[in-house]
Formats: sequence, C-alpha cells, structure tokens
Amino acid sequence: MTTNPTFSMGSGKLFLLTLLCILFSRNAIAQSPNEPVKPRIIVTADPELDDNNSLIRFLLYSTDMNIEGLIYASSGYHWKGDGKGTKWFVPGREYDRFKMDICPCESWRWNDDERFIHDVVEAYAKVYGNLTVHHPDYPTPDYLKSKIRMGNIEFDGDFSKDTPGSELIKSLIMDNEPGPLFITAWGGQSTIARALKSIEDEYENTLEWKAVKKKISDKVVLLPSGDQDDTYAKYIKPNWPDIEYRQFENGPHYAYGAQINASPENAPYLTSDWMKRNVSDQGPFGELYRVWGDGKQMVEGDKVDYFGFSGYTNEELREMGYMVWLPVQEKGSWLGEGDNHTFMNMLGNGLRAYEHGTYGGWGGRSNEEDSSIFNFSTDGGAEEMAEMLSSQNDRQNAEYPNFFPQAQRDFAARLQWSVTKKYNKANHEPKVNIQGPLHVLASAGQTVPLFGEAIDPDGDKVSVEWWQFQVGTYPNKVQINKANTLNAEIQIPEDAQSGQTIHVVLEATDSGSPSLTRYQRVIITIK
Repeated sequence: MTTNPTFSMGSGKLFLLTLLCILFSRNAIAQSPNEPVKPRIIVTADPELDDNNSLIRFLLYSTDMNIEGLIYASSGYHWKGDGKGTKWFVPGREYDRFKMDICPCESWRWNDDERFIHDVVEAYAKVYGNLTVHHPDYPTPDYLKSKIRMGNIEFDGDFSKDTPGSELIKSLIMDNEPGPLFITAWGGQSTIARALKSIEDEYENTLEWKAVKKKISDKVVLLPSGDQDDTYAKYIKPNWPDIEYRQFENGPHYAYGAQINASPENAPYLTSDWMKRNVSDQGPFGELYRVWGDGKQMVEGDKVDYFGFSGYTNEELREMGYMVWLPVQEKGSWLGEGDNHTFMNMLGNGLRAYEHGTYGGWGGRSNEEDSSIFNFSTDGGAEEMAEMLSSQNDRQNAEYPNFFPQAQRDFAARLQWSVTKKYNKANHEPKVNIQGPLHVLASAGQTVPLFGEAIDPDGDKVSVEWWQFQVGTYPNKVQINKANTLNAEIQIPEDAQSGQTIHVVLEATDSGSPSLTRYQRVIITIK
C-alpha cells in the first residue's frame, strides 16, 4: 500500500487516540518516538580486516549513538608483543591449530605501527562535511579522534596492567551518567577485563564495594563477538556474573562467508557488482573497505590473510604457504563485517532493539537461555570452516524477519551521503511515528486500534505495513486488521495470558534509490 508523504487524523480518531493515551499512559515508558535515545557505546577492536569494515559502517551510524571510546584491543588472533623479545604461546590458537610451528613468538599478526582505527577516522574526516549535509548529528572528527586509545594489546589474554584504553573504560564505568553503558568486544576482552579488575582492586576491601559492584552490574552491557582471548570465561564471568552479556542469533549474516549459501533475497547484496557500485567506489570509505581480491593485506606476510589475492585457487594458495580456512570467492565481492551484530541493534531505526537483548533488530536477538561462548576455533580446513560460517544462514529462525536487504540498502545510502554534497542528490529514510504510547495495556479478546504517521523528507511515496515481531512472550500469531494502512487494529487473542507481551511493528519503506526502511515498535502487555 502506498501513502502520501504526510498524514493527518480526523477528529473522531484523534478523540479515540486521546482516550487510549489516558488509559495507558501510566504504563508507558517515558520515551517519545520523536526523541529516540542515543545509547552510550564503546568499541574495542583488534586489527582483523572485518573489524576495519565494521568500523566503517559503525561510524556512518555515529549519528545514532554516543561514541565514548574507540579502543585498540588484542585477541587470540592479533597481539603486538612488548617489544622486549618476550615470547608468547597459548595452546589451541590458530598458529597451533594450523601447525604453523611459529610460536612461541614475539608478536602475532600485528603491525608495529598499527593504526587502522586512526585510518578509518581520518577517512571519516575527509567526508564529514558531506555527511553533515544529510544528517546534523554526525560527531566532529576531532571528537572521534579524542576517543581513540590503546588498550591491552601486548599479549593474547593478558590483563595484568592498566593501559590508556582500560583506564578510559574504567572512568566511563564509574561515571554517573544515566542509562546503560554498552561495551563491544570485536576482539578479545582483556582491556575490558583490566578495567573491571582495576575497579575490583581499588574497592574490593572497602565498605563501598557492594554498592560499586551492583552499580557496575546494573550499568554495563557487554556486546561480544565471542570470547576471543578467554578472558570472559576466566575472569569476567566468574567475578562479575551479573553483568549482562548479549550474544545475538537469528539476525543477518554479516560475517566471513556470508555469500556462501546466501538466500536468493540476500545474494544480490553480496556480489562484486553490488559491492563495487555501492561500497568500493564510494570515496575515502570505499577505498579503505576490504573486499575479496583487493590486493591488500592487513599485515605484510600474514599467512592467514590471503583475502587480497585474486586469480589463485584454494590449493595454489596452500602451496604458497597460506592457511586457507575459507574458500576463495569472486573478486570484489563481500568479504566480511563480522562484528556488526554487536552494534546494529543500537541504531535509531525505530526498532528500539537496544532497550532489551530479546527485543531483536538488525543485529539479531539475544537468547537469554543460551550462555555458550562463541569462538572461531576449528581444526578443519577451508571446506569445514565455510560450512560452519555459512550454517549461520541455515540457523536463522523462520519466524525472525530477514533484515539484511534493508540493512545493506541503508549502508549504501549512508556511503552515498559521504560523497554527495547536496541534500537533494541522495535518498533519506522516512520518518515513522506512533500516534500514542509505545507501551500499551490490553485485555484478552480486546481490539486495540493503533495510529501511525509516515513522512518522507524527500517527498517519496511510502509503503507501510504493520506486522507482529514474534519476540514477545505471547507465543502465537495475532490478527492485524488493515495492516497496510496507517490505522491498524490488533485483535488480542482470547488465550492471551496476563503479563504476556505482543510486539507489533509499523514498517515504512520509501520509493527512493536505494529504498530505505524505518520502523516503530509498540509493545502490548496483557492485563
């Protein structure tokens, strides 16, 4: 269904809306759809090439978040060493699994002058003027530069001493700013562990310790890409068991090998043609973004990073000494953004996924019952690793929406902003609002009217749809009448039980190029 760019309600509907607001206002969260919260977030990242790619996407969405830190981290895959000749070895790491007979070694897959975060921020500085034409909330390059720190990068899993990165995290954990503090772990968690250990050392034997520990447990939310250096399992979880640890599933497959067994709906957004047109050719960010066969290597001579080569078979690369753990793909095609899931639910796209891990969004949904710690360890070769990675496509819950096309089109639009100097030469997302509370109380058997508004800043036509996001505690489907209009009716099933929740989303997609989608979510709680 196509609507006009603007929408207004008649007096009868406005009266009913006012009545609903009065009935439900006591149970509504104090948040307006027109004033979305910007989550506070820290990025910790190791110099894996997909971290580079995720960081580019992340900064394009810096309008939606309060970025509190951009911190270099080590992991089981990348660590610098102390520069004193100290050798390091951890059983089961890739140099051990691949039987490379290199370590114990002084460093592992780390440039002496590593600066990939600085490089991405410098590329951001080059396009900042264009970006602000399209959205006024982009932070200044100087602000982002002021948030860069070196964390615990010397050794894999070592958090024995304070670093500028751990000290920044500590100060943010201990401040009195309201709301949660989200801390990502794109690499290992040793810098985060060090911040927590430093706080523990300072307060453990004081009268303040109980209150400090509760404050931190209530405030900090960890957003990991697995436990890549074992510090979560060995220190954070045993000593800080009440810190929320969100691991996401069911969402889009952003990682290495996404094109392997990709669905027909997703496959077009992973091809070399799409990547070249929408990513690689898009200015300074496109130049830094890694794709298959681009001739680049994060660390010269790295025998695990063969992704920049083109024209070689898997076997030829093995004969050249490379550890081929993922089969070669089409030159110029998608390579990976494996850390996206940690921040894609922080975006202000209207799904409000940051509010609770189970709400779900463009980054997937956290399973509170699954406490497993994901790691990329494997003893297999290319075919086995490809099967493991691509199986993420197969594991997607049939009830969970496929957000990948929307996310990719949105990414393409923001890259287009970065190279477009005039507002009217690019597309911008529609604005979607709920006319009324975002949290509603209803009884079993009741019909609940909902009113929405969809406005496109470019004057494009907007298609709308209301749909049930099956992440609520009511397990069955609900009937939505007039689902393709701005004024829908939700029929609450007779078997709904008190306290159960039903999540309903208003989705709006414009007719621009690329077409962009925004949402608003209403959560209905059964009386």
